[in-house]
Amino acid sequence: MASLPRSVVHEWPYTIARPGVYKGGIRGLQAVRIAGFRDSAAFFGKVLARNGDSSMAQLLLRGFDIRKGHLDTAAQAGLIELLRPILKAAPLYRPIMPSGKEMSVRMTSAGAMGWVTDRAGYRYQDTHPKGMSWPAIPDKILTIWQNLTGADRQPDCCLINYYGEGTRMGLHQDKDEADFSWPVLSISLGDDALFRIGNTTRGGKTESIWLNSGDVVIMGGPARLSYHGIDRIRFGSSRLLPKGGRINLTLRVAV
Repeated sequence: MASLPRSVVHEWPYTIARPGVYKGGIRGLQAVRIAGFRDSAAFFGKVLARNGDSSMAQLLLRGFDIRKGHLDTAAQAGLIELLRPILKAAPLYRPIMPSGKEMSVRMTSAGAMGWVTDRAGYRYQDTHPKGMSWPAIPDKILTIWQNLTGADRQPDCCLINYYGEGTRMGLHQDKDEADFSWPVLSISLGDDALFRIGNTTRGGKTESIWLNSGDVVIMGGPARLSYHGIDRIRFGSSRLLPKGGRINLTLRVAV
């Protein structure tokens, strides 16, 4: 199998070349250069932060809106508690791709629709592979979507992926939805994950950034159909999940 092109990896927290420029709210904040990265303004875009708090920064990387530390520890723990009855009602399972190969992650969904894959292909359907209906998306998760996207529609699918030790997600596009004008919102809970961002077509240079528990990523506009994936996780890097691992919630308007 051909190896992936080398990816520029952005570590966080960054060293800001011009400290102290953050003033006021999110809108209209000044873009800054990142020290230590050649041509950073060209390939990184902008770094924004709330009220000088670098632990809650807004990063724009290839059009991906990355909200570092958006959810504090208490909010993260609250989401885990909300997920427990969902995972009991619609258990995690290991899906099979159309090729017949198993994915390394385990998954389930909440909402009116759930994303599934098997030998018949990739699609959304209104029932779990075992036949039960998907549980509803909790209001607190819908509030995160509304606050960050401002979209006129609520998501009808919350895909729940669990990454255990040694798992990954190859570069892919989210393109099984009916209308690509709606964004996709991703919430990271648990262990750190190396998030790789590519282009709207296969191949070419990529860039990567470590996502931490509580980070939120919004994919919309030109970035909506960009290839992206998870190269690996730092298993045991977070204490949020007692047995380790990472949960990723992906909110979509599916149909």
